[in-house]
Amino acid sequence: MNTEKKSLLKGVGLMSTFVIVLVLLFVPLLHGKNPMEYMDNLYNSISKGSAYYIPKVKETVRAFHGDTVAITLVLAEDSQAERIQRLLGIHEVAAAASGSRVAVSGDLNALLLQALEDADIMYVNDAERIMAKYGYDGRLVLFDWWSTLKALEYELNKQKRFDEAKLVALVQSKAVETSYNYYGIRAENIGDKIVIVLVSLVFYVIYTLWYGFGILYLFEGWGMNLGH
Repeated sequence: MNTEKKSLLKGVGLMSTFVIVLVLLFVPLLHGKNPMEYMDNLYNSISKGSAYYIPKVKETVRAFHGDTVAITLVLAEDSQAERIQRLLGIHEVAAAASGSRVAVSGDLNALLLQALEDADIMYVNDAERIMAKYGYDGRLVLFDWWSTLKALEYELNKQKRFDEAKLVALVQSKAVETSYNYYGIRAENIGDKIVIVLVSLVFYVIYTLWYGFGILYLFEGWGMNLGH
């Protein structure tokens, strides 16, 4: 058997087994999920476990001695402005909606700590507690907090209150937005899943080389060689 035929057989063998494994990766073999979904969920869970910044953000907010705010927030819709008026009113922040605008006045630290408290509750997927507190969907509550903080940051920057605006942006991005994005995912510690993580990384490297050598041997079998 000549060298080209051996290379062709190797290439066909490698690519055939590569395709078989690829098909298996999309078959629901693991509790109704395929391996790709399982690994995607696992890495999302590990990511959530390492992205829990809320306690540190709370410390930052408590340490900040800000003034009260008296600002009119401009929102996208009248219905959202009405929801935000109720949302803030529950926490004894003065809020009055008029169309898509909400006039807000109160202690900035208290407002931010309430947003952090709700983000913390949703971070552990306890939407029922938020529903009982406000009477509507927990993710929509987080979206309303996000919109409130975004509009608040904008207005504070216009007033050249940059330190306060930076603090609001921190709460928005590191707590409210993170909690919204990770809702429904169970947090995992990478230390508890280190074996499967290492196995998946090794498999990824091997599988990539598997494909590469399969293509290489096929080309050699077809008499296609790279030269200078």
